[in-house]
Amino acid sequence: MNFIDWNEQQEITQFLHHEARLLDEHRWDEWQKLFTPDGLYWVPLVHGQTDHVNHASLFCEDALLRSMRARRLDQARAYSQQPATRTVHVLGNIGLDSRDEAGCVVRSNFMLLEWRKTEQRAFGGTVLHTLRREGGGLRIHMKRVDLLNCDAPHEALQVFM
Repeated sequence: MNFIDWNEQQEITQFLHHEARLLDEHRWDEWQKLFTPDGLYWVPLVHGQTDHVNHASLFCEDALLRSMRARRLDQARAYSQQPATRTVHVLGNIGLDSRDEAGCVVRSNFMLLEWRKTEQRAFGGTVLHTLRREGGGLRIHMKRVDLLNCDAPHEALQVFM
């Protein structure tokens, strides 16, 4: 078991809560800046998926793909975003999985409530954040979101988990 001191726990928890707030408020540019330049956002398609290169994923986005999707979500003519999707992220069970000199891996559970047009959907699962220390703060090197129902049929997924 990896132990972290209270100050580090608070820093990590506040960082993850800040990220969730940016997503809920559609502050895409600020959210993008939380990632390292080579940061990856990955949502596997099946349970236990070990890599994103040799297998299909629900999402596997580098900086370019994340920014393209964020711009599309902000488009005034995006039919799917009329009205804009609203979300609430709830995080819990935040704990350290591992640590090295470059950073740490943090595991948490999440619930996401999405309201889109006339439909409300709920998603849940676990998140692994691989965090790096850069410039005196934390940045996301990889965010892996394992949806509880990743292998279920989904209507278009547009939100960032």
